[in-house]
Amino acid sequence: MADHPVDEKLPALKMATTGLQHVAAMYAGVVAPPLIVGAAIGLTATELTFLTGACLFTAGLATFLQTIGIWKIGARLPFVNGVTFAGVAPMTAIVASTEDKSDALPIIFGAVIVAGLLGFMAAPVFCKAIRFFPPVVTGSVITLIGISLLPVAFGWAQGADPAAHDYGSATNLGLAAVTLLIVLLLRRFTRGFVKQIAVLLGLVAGTVLAIPFGVTDFGPVADAAVIGFPTPFHFGAPQFQLAAILSMCVVMVVSMTESTADMLALGEIVDRPADEKTIAAGLRADTLGSALSPVFNGFMCSAFAQNIGLVAMTRIRSRYVVAAGGGFLVLMGLCPMAASLIAVVPRPVLGGAGVVLFGSVAASGIQTLVRAGLDKDNNVLIVAVSLAVGIIPITAPEFYHAFPETARIVLDSGISTGCVAAVLLNLVFNHLGNRDARDVTHPMEAGEEITPPHPPKARTSPDPRPAP
Repeated sequence: MADHPVDEKLPALKMATTGLQHVAAMYAGVVAPPLIVGAAIGLTATELTFLTGACLFTAGLATFLQTIGIWKIGARLPFVNGVTFAGVAPMTAIVASTEDKSDALPIIFGAVIVAGLLGFMAAPVFCKAIRFFPPVVTGSVITLIGISLLPVAFGWAQGADPAAHDYGSATNLGLAAVTLLIVLLLRRFTRGFVKQIAVLLGLVAGTVLAIPFGVTDFGPVADAAVIGFPTPFHFGAPQFQLAAILSMCVVMVVSMTESTADMLALGEIVDRPADEKTIAAGLRADTLGSALSPVFNGFMCSAFAQNIGLVAMTRIRSRYVVAAGGGFLVLMGLCPMAASLIAVVPRPVLGGAGVVLFGSVAASGIQTLVRAGLDKDNNVLIVAVSLAVGIIPITAPEFYHAFPETARIVLDSGISTGCVAAVLLNLVFNHLGNRDARDVTHPMEAGEEITPPHPPKARTSPDPRPAP
C-alpha cells in the first residue's frame, strides 16, 4: 500500500529545494522578533547576530519535533515552527518595565520556560476546550498581532536611532518606500518560488540600494565567525517573575489557539484531517519546543501559518520536505555569518518590508473573522470590544500609567488584553445561559444565521390563485 502523500519521501534534490522554499517563506518572520526585542534592549550588533542565530537554531529543532515527532509529541504534518509574533509585544513590555536591561532576556526566558511547561501539561485538555476559541476569538487576536506590530515597522522606516539627526529623514523614508514597492512588484508580476520569496528579495534589493547612502553596515558580517553554537543561557540564567510569567502564559494560550486552527486547516489541505489526538500531539510539540528554546537563547515557538499557503499552492504535502527545511534552519543557526546577514539590512529597508509582513498578519486575522459569523450581533460586539481594548496600548500608551508596573506588563500588551477580552466576551455572549445551540459558533465554521425569535406574520391578503 502506497504511503500517504504526507509520509512520502521525495528525491534528495527536490527535498532540498522545496525545503529551502519553506525556509524562504518564513525566514523574515523568524528573524523579526529577535530584531525587535534585541533593539528594545539595546543589544550590540554581535549580540543581535547571536540572538538571531539562536532563534533560527531553535526554530529548526521545533520543526523537527513537529514534523518527525517522538512518542506522542508532534502532529507529523508539514508544519514549519518558528518564533511566534504573539510574544513580541509582551516581551517588549517586559523589556520596558525592566530597569536593568541586562536582566530582560533572562526574565523573558524564565517566563517562556514556565509557560511552555504549563502548556505541555495542558495540551490534552486544551484540545478539548477549543470550542471556547472560535474564529471570532482567534480572528480578533491574530488581527491585533498585526496591528500591534505595524508601529514597529513604522519606527524602523524612520531609522535605527530616534536620537540620530537623520531619523525620519526623506532618505530613510524613501528607502522604506522603495523596498515596499519592490516587494509589491515582485508579488504582482512574478510567480512560483520568486513570488514566495518576494520579501526576502525586497530586503536584498533595498540593502543594495542603501549602500550609496552610507546606511548599510557590513561590520557584523566581517566580525562574525563561520561556525558557532548558541551556548546555553548565553545571556544569563533564567529569572522567574510572576507578572512576566502570567504575560507569557497568555501568549501561550494565544499560540496554542493559533496552532490548533492551523492544524485543522492544514489537515484539510493535505487530506489528513487533524483529530483530537493529532491536535494534542501538535500542541505538545509547540509547547515543548517553546520550553526548550530559551535554553539555547530562543523565544516561544509556534506553527507558521504562511507555510500552509505554500503547501496549498505547491501541493507538495510531504512532512519530510518541511523537516528538510528545519535542517536548513539548524545549519543557519550554527553559522553566525549566515545569521549576521540580517543585521546588515538597514532599519528603513526592514521597515518597508515590515509593512507587508506585519500587515499580512493583520489581513490573516481579518480572513479568519470573515468566517466568524459576523452576521450575528453578539459576534460583532465581541470583535468590536476586543479590538478596542487591544488597541488601547497602541493609541494611548500611557492609558494604564496609574497601574503597578507588574500589572502593566500584561496591560501594555494589546495582544494579551485583547485576547482575554475576546475569550471572556465569547463565553458571556455565546456560551453562558440557556441559549439555543444554534447561537453558538462552531470553532472552525462561520455559524448559521440565527432564526428570528418571531417569524414574520402570514400574509392576510387573499390568495390570488384560483380555487381548484
